[in-house]
Amino acid sequence: MRLGDFLLAGMIIASPSSALAADDFIKGVYLQTEELCAQAKKEGVEAVAEAGNIVLSERGLESVEYNCEFVQVTKAQRSPAWAVTAICQEPGHLSPDVLSVTQMSPTQIELVSVTPASAEGEVGGNGGSYVLCEGLSMP
Repeated sequence: MRLGDFLLAGMIIASPSSALAADDFIKGVYLQTEELCAQAKKEGVEAVAEAGNIVLSERGLESVEYNCEFVQVTKAQRSPAWAVTAICQEPGHLSPDVLSVTQMSPTQIELVSVTPASAEGEVGGNGGSYVLCEGLSMP
């Protein structure tokens, strides 16, 4: 078997597990507090993001002038969690990040990022706790 054939066979074998992980990934819109969810229901998800709040969805993290696109999602075998590779960008800066996304309950997600926090005592980079905002969808 030639190297090209071997690589193609590896991609074909790996593809179903990647699709399964994506199908099983989080659904809906998440914000950091119930109060922000209520505000988003009144004013819209875009308005909450434009105020500097971070919105979590299966696509990634989004805010005004900042986003992290989830480019690879891998499901853990023994826990309700995923390892996620992301490409994050803000004006003039692009960087990678790796996060763990853990389903703490049906309505709560916990993120842990390898990106260091900017100030002492802060949760690292893109980390934090998010709650499901029922009835909202991404624009």
